[in-house]
Amino acid sequence: MRTPDVVPASHEDVDADVDPDAPLGALLRGGGLHCVYQAVVDLDTGATLAHEALLRGPAGTAWASPLVLLEAARASGRLVDVERASLRGSVADASRGARERPTTLFVNVEPSTLTAHVDVILEEVGRRAPNVQVVVEITERALANDLAGVLAATERLRMAGCAIALDDVGVAPESLALIPLLRPEVVKLDLGLLRTVSDVATLTVAGAVGAYAEESGAEVVAEGVETAADLGRARVLGATLGQGWFWGRGERDIRPTTSRPERFAAKPLDTSPHTSPYLLCEAARGVRRAPKRLLLPLSLTLETMALQQRVPPVLLAGFEHARFFTPATTRRFTEYAARLPFVGALGVDMPAEPAPGVRGAALSPQDPLATEWTVVVLGAHTAAALVARELAGSNPDGDREFDFVVTYDRALVGAAAHALVARLALS
Repeated sequence: MRTPDVVPASHEDVDADVDPDAPLGALLRGGGLHCVYQAVVDLDTGATLAHEALLRGPAGTAWASPLVLLEAARASGRLVDVERASLRGSVADASRGARERPTTLFVNVEPSTLTAHVDVILEEVGRRAPNVQVVVEITERALANDLAGVLAATERLRMAGCAIALDDVGVAPESLALIPLLRPEVVKLDLGLLRTVSDVATLTVAGAVGAYAEESGAEVVAEGVETAADLGRARVLGATLGQGWFWGRGERDIRPTTSRPERFAAKPLDTSPHTSPYLLCEAARGVRRAPKRLLLPLSLTLETMALQQRVPPVLLAGFEHARFFTPATTRRFTEYAARLPFVGALGVDMPAEPAPGVRGAALSPQDPLATEWTVVVLGAHTAAALVARELAGSNPDGDREFDFVVTYDRALVGAAAHALVARLALS
């Protein structure tokens, strides 16, 4: 659960001596946790379109700080219990208000809860009234830790009608590469970006998010808006929505909103592991034929392209079999993993970490990908793929023939990347 930004961290009174066990258990048993609600506002019209639920404990105690609550929950192994209480309370609050009017509610979940306890989230959001629309918010800093698990869990939430918001974008700019894989319906810019709006790094983040939003139709939220000047900066960064003290510090009750549910509608993705990059591309593009020795320079060029981008992309590769992940490949991919936000390698008998920092996935020999050679590069400003299927034969390695497709179509490259990542979740 994200540390709520309704009060910046420097304003929180954090008591490091709070007992992380017994008091938290008493709070959970006694219903001592609650949420306050901060408005999500349309920057063009000033209308409140949604509210974000922000966790709090009893006022006047150290537990009033979400930082203390979450740290104690982690220390005592009760994070999922705190998540459940927060979700249940906020959904109930929104449902009471939604009996007469539609309500859009943003809720925060920790990455570990998302990947290990998504059923808890589904159970609690499933309690919402019909007029309550839920957006589940996760932080960008967790994506690369378990990318396959995050994608699988968020897709289950989408199928249950919940849109996905990616929070704190800009804290780790290299994670911008993962946005095209997650495909969030809402992107929330880190509040620090409003204070550095003229920095090249900030404008790089804003440009990458803007390109994604223009292509996907995603909403962009500027957090930390406190003044009219901040409002202007938010617009310069390309935000369509805003949050912050400029509109209020968070209230116990959910106020009436302007209902625009289409702006927060869940858009399920096709992440089926039963297709493959070649099958996807074959249906959309013309197929050509060449021997391995001619395709190898093209494959290496795409790999090198990944290292040359200002915003580093994701690199995913299918090798048919682990025997083709040679010592030379190991050296290259070790470098890629050190410089890129996520690198994956798939093949029959592929180990879980074929090179340091590289996420591996062992394929079944019956998987269609077991006869495919694939290189996918996908990032904020980059989309390229080589997908090839080996023809039956017994030629020497360099003369092995492949039917192949090269594409720079972002939608097609994204679909190929999802097909690969889906297999990482199954390994």
